[in-house]
Amino acid sequence: MLQKIRRKKLMSDVKMISPAVKNVPWQDKPEGLKGAPIWRYTENPIIGRNPIEGVARIFNSAVMPYEGEFIGVFRGEQTNGIPYIYLGRSKDAIHWDFEKDKIDFVDESGEPFMPVYAYDPRLVKVEDTYYIIWCQDFYGAAIGMAKTKDFKTFTRIENPFLPFNRNAVLFPRKINGNFMLLSRPSDSGHTPFGDIFISESPDLTYWGKHRHVMGKGSEWWQSLKIGGGAAPIETSEGWLLFYHGVSGTCNGYVYSIGGAILDIDNPSIVKYRCENFLLTPEEWYEERGFVPNVCFPCATIHDSETGKIAVYYGAADSYVGLAFTKLDEIVDYIKKNSKVTEQDTEIGKK
Repeated sequence: MLQKIRRKKLMSDVKMISPAVKNVPWQDKPEGLKGAPIWRYTENPIIGRNPIEGVARIFNSAVMPYEGEFIGVFRGEQTNGIPYIYLGRSKDAIHWDFEKDKIDFVDESGEPFMPVYAYDPRLVKVEDTYYIIWCQDFYGAAIGMAKTKDFKTFTRIENPFLPFNRNAVLFPRKINGNFMLLSRPSDSGHTPFGDIFISESPDLTYWGKHRHVMGKGSEWWQSLKIGGGAAPIETSEGWLLFYHGVSGTCNGYVYSIGGAILDIDNPSIVKYRCENFLLTPEEWYEERGFVPNVCFPCATIHDSETGKIAVYYGAADSYVGLAFTKLDEIVDYIKKNSKVTEQDTEIGKK
């Protein structure tokens, strides 16, 4: 009994450091849940095929609260096979209305500046500005970035990184006065390798102090490569990171969702890293699709008052799925099942 009381007290001490979102989408945990304390929305997928005229599939997309409702940037795979980013709005973060035309990006002078293609966007607010980060073609796979304050004008920040790089995730606040960005250096193909690195910048133009955060794991589900997922959530334990881990099988890659906690002041240091996956493809919409066996996290909506977290993930490169967890439960699970390496816990600068 005393052990249970201590455990409950430990879990209740974890705090989320972010604005309250009282209308965070939510569904209570089902009875008898086994494994990690994260559960799927029973009405998944929340976005199905052919959601917009000329768009065959939406997946790997990012959403966030905006003016009392919700807004998102969505990877729309056009019927010609070329991906672009589309804007969507929702009152409940489950049912979405999409603009029929892809986002028009401009350069700093207001002239059109459209990427050749754009996919797997993330959406983060830092101070008074919203930033979209995606993968694009810049003589190979590279990171694209744009900013907006009103979701009407989207100004691109010119090619922040050299190719080849993917899975860029911006932190929701500056650390020691600098923007912080996770990324996964790669090659120009479907990379069979990849670790997560962090870089910092005073202005989103000049990046440096590149440091290693963590590499692939010995566990099968993340034994091939890993990559950043949703924007990190600031907590009293550190930065809570949902990321993806990839395994190679005789039937292709399998993408699962993992969890880690990074140091609050120096996020190149991993404090805890769960050796178990949090979600792995099990449902039909995760196992069957354009690219089967994929759970790919891109965003969370979270409420600091209740600790509720809604996780948005791409499923089988065909759908958008939604899952739920509670801050204290997921942090406790990650800590209890943590397995970090020397590379994880060092500062990563060599």
